[in-house]
Amino acid sequence: MIPQAIDTIMVHLIEQNYLNEERFARAFVRGKFRIKKWGKNRLKQELNRREISVYSIKKAFEEIDDEDYYKTLDQLALKRIAQVKESNTYKKRKKVADYLLYRGWESHLVYDKLQKYIK
Repeated sequence: MIPQAIDTIMVHLIEQNYLNEERFARAFVRGKFRIKKWGKNRLKQELNRREISVYSIKKAFEEIDDEDYYKTLDQLALKRIAQVKESNTYKKRKKVADYLLYRGWESHLVYDKLQKYIK
């Protein structure tokens, strides 16, 4: 397409709210948190990779209720602890922590859960 047509189409899409960075960020955070159980670190990393603005990322995190966030971490930690078959408690903690950190959960929350559940 010629550059003028591209510009005209882009302006029209933005005016009609078809291209909306904030709406995308909100939907992305909502979906990945509820379906894939990603933590805020992973969500932020993925949105940064897609060059989403800091403002839109902050607005998107409003989609996650704090109570749901902590409850999800609790459920995910308990599920993973049950799955890991390791007799050495330090190795078990490491495996569970690596899993949760990879999914983007904050380290202080992860280690608090491990202190609580693995003794």
